[in-house]
Amino acid sequence: MEFDAFKLDRSKDGLVTITLNRPERRNALTFETYRQLCDFFESERRVDATRVVMLTGEGQGFCSGGDVHEIIGALRDAPMREVLEFAWMTGELIQNIREFDRPVIAAINGTCVGAGAVIALACDFRVLAEDASIGFIFTKVGLAGSDMGAAYLLPRVVGMAHATEILMLGEPVDAEKAMRIGLANETVPAADVVAAAKAIASKLLAGPPLGLRVTKRMLNNEWNMDLASGIESEAQAQALLMMGEDHTEYFRAFSEKRKPEFRGK
Repeated sequence: MEFDAFKLDRSKDGLVTITLNRPERRNALTFETYRQLCDFFESERRVDATRVVMLTGEGQGFCSGGDVHEIIGALRDAPMREVLEFAWMTGELIQNIREFDRPVIAAINGTCVGAGAVIALACDFRVLAEDASIGFIFTKVGLAGSDMGAAYLLPRVVGMAHATEILMLGEPVDAEKAMRIGLANETVPAADVVAAAKAIASKLLAGPPLGLRVTKRMLNNEWNMDLASGIESEAQAQALLMMGEDHTEYFRAFSEKRKPEFRGK
């Protein structure tokens, strides 16, 4: 598929980098950006060569949410069905990121609010610039704090008490607090955000591709399981991987005192 609403870079080692590139608008989203991001994560599931995806923004912003004029203003007088279909699409994006069974890293280099905050939340790793913050500002603009799956995802990342405070007050979470409550995996100077995210990607790329895919699937699936169901599901998944070539390669590499070369088989 062709994507022109953002920059897309594919490296030979399996890292795909998406760069939102409307720096003059702090990478605010348009209808087309939403649609193409949805389509990317849906279609990319069938691209086995892709092993890690990194999301970042050009300039001083990661993503400032939906464009005030091109989306918010445009929807003011739109029919109810059109507004609902837009809301469905925003949720589709978050679901597609979560159901994409490869690691997704958010390199948050600057402004990260509204839809941008939920996109970052949906990612598996978040590297945050030390002078940046993450703002779930929906109540500040007269909406519910529960948008695009935020009320589902955020309590699972930071706990119910922190999620309630963040979503109800709508105040930005600075880098120090984001680290403390688990909303960020790492904070670094703004100039180092992409490099730090790529360092995480390098570690993931050195790991077992299929093992990581199964890990993300299990993390998603076990959210709503009881303990016995989770243990049984993990036993079956792990038994399959123990019979795979990557696990055999680990044993060979250990015996030969070298690093394993995983192939995703």
